[in-house]
Amino acid sequence: MKPPVHPNTSIQDTPRSPWGLQVALFLTGFGAFLNLNATQPLLPLFRRLFHASELAVSLTVSAAALAVAVAAPMAGLLADRLGRKRVIVGAMLGVALGTALAATAQSLTQLIGWRFLQGVFIPGIAAVIMAYISEEAPPAAVGRTMATYVTGTVVGGFAGRFLNGVVAAHWSWRAGFLLLGAATFLSAGVTAWRLPASTRFVRQATLAAALRTLGRHLQNAKLLAIYAVGMTVLLSLVATFTYVNFYLADPPFHLGPSGLATLFTVYLIGAAITPLAGRLIDRWGGRRALIGAVGVAMLGIGLTLVPRLPVIVLGLTLLASGVFACQAAASTGVGQAAGAARSSAAGLYVSLYYLGGTAGSVVPGLFWTVTGWPGCVAFILAVQLVTAGIAYAWWDH
Repeated sequence: MKPPVHPNTSIQDTPRSPWGLQVALFLTGFGAFLNLNATQPLLPLFRRLFHASELAVSLTVSAAALAVAVAAPMAGLLADRLGRKRVIVGAMLGVALGTALAATAQSLTQLIGWRFLQGVFIPGIAAVIMAYISEEAPPAAVGRTMATYVTGTVVGGFAGRFLNGVVAAHWSWRAGFLLLGAATFLSAGVTAWRLPASTRFVRQATLAAALRTLGRHLQNAKLLAIYAVGMTVLLSLVATFTYVNFYLADPPFHLGPSGLATLFTVYLIGAAITPLAGRLIDRWGGRRALIGAVGVAMLGIGLTLVPRLPVIVLGLTLLASGVFACQAAASTGVGQAAGAARSSAAGLYVSLYYLGGTAGSVVPGLFWTVTGWPGCVAFILAVQLVTAGIAYAWWDH
């Protein structure tokens, strides 16, 4: 028998307690993504400190993304057995620990290792909260509710990069990791306090039953399309915001860690766009919103080829806004398409999503060594065309 829905704690009854719930969802996303790509504005600094290549220091980004991809299916299966909130809060504490340990690294190899550990815990937040929202939110409000979480991920992604860059410029990069670890720990505390317990969660009877659901998900054509969109969306975002740091750190721009960190304020535009995207998804459907968002992102990456810093910032703003809207559409679609065992479906989504992120931090490095930033832009545009094609051919109207 399912537990009774308490009128003051259920996500189904947001008019009575909207503030605590919205804060909890926001901080869950914030804590998950505060750390994930926090090394991006530090890449030119690491290139100098560790006497390493662009591709080598980019592994501080790809190691975390690869760990997310590897661990995500297990996180989904674990949450289908143990429940949602317990896994979410435990994973947030694990991320906080990994972040603090990254501050102790004495070499690039050690830093990459601690970054991998951070990534191992992130699926316990990202995949499970998607399933939680799909189960607990009223059907007519799933898009808006998911957008609150995605907005937290956007602000967390900005804050991690910005704080790490500014602290590194004024103190040290180690202090930045300690600060991010403390912030993640506090976010976990608020989530444990304010996130309502699941009321619609159905526990998988056995691990074997949970594993069988993975096979069914891989036969679901709509889910496969959503997974493919997730991969290409994150690939283009990570590729852009990894290699643009080298582009802007070199002549003629000469931006340092603090300047590169400030560049990530464009993410705040995405934070404003994402709630609007959630409402449009609820009203228009994911396909129209997704194709429009891809068009905005393509325009944005194209503008970065204009060698003027204000135009580049505008282009990055458009790209980030388009990608975050795509992310909201795909995240909403996973729970709607999966049916039962939403955590395992979300786990697969997060796994493939971050395989795309791993590729986004590595593959453009091959273009960078040959053609520089223009080659990276051409690659990103091609990936975004694939995203639009998938949305047009296989997404629901």
